[in-house]
Amino acid sequence: MTKIVVCGLGGTIAMTATPDGGAAPALSAGDLVSAVPGAAALGLDLALVDVANVPSASLRPADIVALSRRISDLLTGGADGVVVTQGTDTLEECAYLLDLLHERPEPVVVTGAMRPALVAGADGPANLLAALTVAADPEARGRGVLVTFADDIHAAARVRKTHTTSVAAFVSATGGPVGQVVEGRARFFATAGRRVVLPRPDGDVLPRVPLIVAALGADAPDRDLEADGLVVAALGAGHLPDWWAEPLAELAGRMPVVLASRTLAGPVLTGTYSYPGSERDLIGRALIPAGFLDPAKARILLLAVLAGGGGPERVVAAFAEAG
Repeated sequence: MTKIVVCGLGGTIAMTATPDGGAAPALSAGDLVSAVPGAAALGLDLALVDVANVPSASLRPADIVALSRRISDLLTGGADGVVVTQGTDTLEECAYLLDLLHERPEPVVVTGAMRPALVAGADGPANLLAALTVAADPEARGRGVLVTFADDIHAAARVRKTHTTSVAAFVSATGGPVGQVVEGRARFFATAGRRVVLPRPDGDVLPRVPLIVAALGADAPDRDLEADGLVVAALGAGHLPDWWAEPLAELAGRMPVVLASRTLAGPVLTGTYSYPGSERDLIGRALIPAGFLDPAKARILLLAVLAGGGGPERVVAAFAEAG
């Protein structure tokens, strides 16, 4: 019998009503599974682990690194796959960090809900059923960490949340989903692609990697910024105000500075425009292009490389491969 472990982190999928009429995390992993029609028909050996019960905005990278260690132990101990339930606010970042640290072939599937269990049309049970279905499917092996939402199957490196309330909030802007759950089966559209896998950090103290978003007329970043790395969410295809160029060049002399795009779809260019603050100018000043990675994912990748002891060359190589 296929053994799947469900790890609960909290989030909207685990929320119930509070006395003031709002919602807060309260349900256990067992509560979530027991509310899924059709879960028993999958014929799985389910194990339930309550890791946390918090809104995902309160999760830290160290929490996800610790979860990655726990998942590795569960899989080493005989589990055939793991499902993680969590809040959607940081789901795309958590899933990508898990993916970067996941070295085993067994699938890890992350899901959640846009509507809490107490409202009509709650999407948590359907999303969890789809996640269990994907985690148990042999075709999910070797694909790293996947995200299931609204019956779509996404690669962790590409998925992002695009709406504050829609039950179809999660999309893959570049390439689309890698599969779908159809009539109770996982259907994948392509073979597994190449992934970046990084060493798991040993400690709980992780690098500081701020994310700065550019805007019309915005002040340049502080030249004295104290951090281990920096990600800049630039305008368009990797463009910044010309007065940002020199401060960022100074920072890039002390730490990795990654250039992503705030548009959230399409790549950072490398050779099209040539003016102060253009992508060619900034890359010439040692900024590292993020490729197709959006700013949030770029920050996770940079943090993970630095946390694993990677130096400047490894950072450049990781973005060239992942982006």
